[in-house]
Amino acid sequence: MAKEQILVKPKKKKNGVGQYILGFFLALYTLFCAAPVVLTVISAFTDDKELKSSGFTYFPQHWSMAGMNAVLRYGKQLGTSYGVTIFVTVVGTFVGLLVMSMFAYSLSRPQFRMRYGLSIYLLIPMLFNGGQLSSYVIFTGVYHLKDSMLLLILPICVTTMNVIILRTYIQNSIPEELMDAARIDGAGEYRTFFQITLPLMKPTLAAVGFMMATTYWNDWQNAYLYIESKSKQPLQLLLIKIQKSIETLLSNKNIPSAVIAAMGGSIPQWSATMATVIIVIGPVIIAYPFFQKYFVKGLTVGSVKG
Repeated sequence: MAKEQILVKPKKKKNGVGQYILGFFLALYTLFCAAPVVLTVISAFTDDKELKSSGFTYFPQHWSMAGMNAVLRYGKQLGTSYGVTIFVTVVGTFVGLLVMSMFAYSLSRPQFRMRYGLSIYLLIPMLFNGGQLSSYVIFTGVYHLKDSMLLLILPICVTTMNVIILRTYIQNSIPEELMDAARIDGAGEYRTFFQITLPLMKPTLAAVGFMMATTYWNDWQNAYLYIESKSKQPLQLLLIKIQKSIETLLSNKNIPSAVIAAMGGSIPQWSATMATVIIVIGPVIIAYPFFQKYFVKGLTVGSVKG
C-alpha cells in the first residue's frame, strides 16, 4: 500500500505587539499628513464669509463654488497655462535626466581622464552663484532668449546634487563586471550606457525625475522674469496673477457692481486661494503614488549590496 502523504500547512506567523504599535503610529502620522490637504479641499468649497468670520473648519455650515468659479473664470488661459506647464515639465525632466545621467556615467568611469576636471566644473555653480541680475543680463542680452520657452527649461535642467546622486548610484549599485563584459563583447561607451547602465538606473531616474518634475511644476520665478506672452505663461504665474487681481479688487473701494455680480455678489479671497492650491497640487498628488515604489527601491537597493 502506498504511504499516505500528510500535508502539513505552514503556521502563519503572528504579528507581535510591536507591529501593531508601529502600525498605529504610522496610521496616526498618515492622518496628520492628510489633514491639511483635506482642510484645503474643504475650504475651497466653503463660503468665503464663513471663512472670514469662523475661520477654517472641517465641518462648514455653508458651501459655495465662488472661490473655484473665480479661478475657473480664466478657463481658456487656464487651459493654455496647463498645457505650457505640462510641456515644460515633461520636456525639461526628460532632457535633464538624459544629460545628467550621461554626465554622471562619465564621472563614474575611472578610465575617463577628464573626470576630475569636470567634477570641479560641476561643483563650482554649487559653491558660487553669479546672482539673479547677471543671469538676467546673460539670458536676455547675450543669448537673446527673452520671452522664450527655453528659459523655462534650461536654467533648472541640470543641478549638481542630482548629478552626484546619479553618479553615486552607478558606482555603488551597478556591477563593474557588467561594464567589463560589454567591453569584451566589443560594445562602445554609448552602447554600454544606453543598453546596460541606463536600464539599471530606473529606480534612481524615477526618484530624481519626480523631484525635477515637481521643481518644474512649481517654478514661477523664471516665467515672471522672462515670459511676456500669455501663450507662454505657465500655470504658477497665472495663479499668482489671479491672486494679485483679487487683492487689487479687495483694496479698491470703487469696484464696479458688474464685477462683484460676476463673482457671485462678493469677492472670494480665502476660498479662491485654496482653490488655486488645489489646482496646483492636484496633478502632483495624483502622480506621486505611481513613483513611490521607485523611491523605496532607490533607497534600499544600495543597502543590500554585499
